Amino acid sequence: MTRTLLKARWVVGHEGGGHCLYENGEVVVEGERILFVGHDFPGEVAERIDFGNALIGPGFIDLNALSDLDTSVLGYDNQPPERKGRVWPDSYMKAGPREMYSADELAFQKRYAFTRLIRNGTTTGLPIASLFYREWGETTEEFAAAAAFAGELGLRVYLGPAYRTGNIVVGQDGGISQYFDEERGLRGLEEAEAFCRRFEGTAGGLVRTMFAPDRIETCTPELLRRTAEAGRALEVPVRLHCCQALYEYDSVVEQHGMSPPEWLESIGFLGPRVLLPHGIFVSGINGVERPGHDLEILAGSGATIVHCPAVAARGGWLLRSFSRYRALGINIGLGTDTHPPDMIQNMTLAVVLARIAESNASAASAADLYDAATLGGAAALGRPDLGRLAPGAAADLNVIDFDNPFMGQNIDPIQTLILNGSGREVTDVMIAGRFVMREGVIPGVDDRALRKKAQAQYHQIVAQYPDRTLGHPHVDEIFQSSYPRRSSRAATPT
Repeated sequence: MTRTLLKARWVVGHEGGGHCLYENGEVVVEGERILFVGHDFPGEVAERIDFGNALIGPGFIDLNALSDLDTSVLGYDNQPPERKGRVWPDSYMKAGPREMYSADELAFQKRYAFTRLIRNGTTTGLPIASLFYREWGETTEEFAAAAAFAGELGLRVYLGPAYRTGNIVVGQDGGISQYFDEERGLRGLEEAEAFCRRFEGTAGGLVRTMFAPDRIETCTPELLRRTAEAGRALEVPVRLHCCQALYEYDSVVEQHGMSPPEWLESIGFLGPRVLLPHGIFVSGINGVERPGHDLEILAGSGATIVHCPAVAARGGWLLRSFSRYRALGINIGLGTDTHPPDMIQNMTLAVVLARIAESNASAASAADLYDAATLGGAAALGRPDLGRLAPGAAADLNVIDFDNPFMGQNIDPIQTLILNGSGREVTDVMIAGRFVMREGVIPGVDDRALRKKAQAQYHQIVAQYPDRTLGHPHVDEIFQSSYPRRSSRAATPT
């Protein structure tokens, strides 16, 4: 195996269980692993690359990485969701839900999303997509394509088709109810289990698997019990969106007489391999008046909270608080959950929100969030070889340009990165010892062509919104322009 020495003004090393900084540091990669981190490597190397005024750090781990076309913009100013096509009306449910994308379009979305992750410095991603545009759940076929794309691009992923036993529906009176089809959901779990057995460890180990039941309020007890058993038997992570909305919290209490964490504990679902996006609505916090010990239950279980600060903040909510959860011993990883999947910007926002939540500028630091984006994700996956640059660890890293004029001044690279940086400053990405992006270029990827194709799909999906919007209004009533629009006859789609 050949050795490559990488050098930069700053290198994020690892010692004693935490990150450290090497000024004018070196990283030596041999094969798929890190051989050396520090100064003055004494051995022979086949190649030396000096990145200059840059930061070499561990690749980011995105535990909730968007894998379809982001629809956040459709709900950004168009509220409430049940009146703007974000919840299926009962008329659509009775007519029979349908797939909104073709198999080719679904496959394209995975490849497009994976390239966006690489461009933003993410080296390990756990895809997430909305089931709102699906007939019911995700399929083995689309995730087989995702596995192939991950291998082609060199992205490390944890894959598993999402499934559910229920769905929320809005009636003609505007009331929200739930529809369940447990048999269909259990078939989805069987398909997901077969996927795990088939694809675990493929693509030279880049492709791992997980179970992805959709959301806690759309899952029956039997589905979650069987999922937990399958996850333990196959030793793969299980991710369940939980405590992400007040409606969800209240509906779980109404159905089961317990809070979401209490219910998950009672059915034996929780454990160290469980990932819970978003964990915002818990007893006594964010408008939840019901007393309880939700955070203590989560802390005792070893489960990970997947903090997605940008998505939560767009909806007007925040984690209360990052420092409180950590003080209880809860592991926190990060997810972007939206486009762009910019982990740096999410770290930036997370620091700000953590300080606002506590009205305290010391409530969270740049290092705290950098840890969550790297070490927190690695702990969630049970992967001590990820999220750090240390001898024996996987050679997964990113390079961030500090000569970019938008970066501003620097006395500490991590603080400057999270104060001024974004994913656009990522120039190079290495995964398993292979450069998957070099000097801003992902081999075989035309960013503009991908964006144009994605936009064409977007127009198709927007045109279908009246079908699945309460009252079936015209599309212009669902998505209103920010200002009065004066279009020419030959308006060009953007």
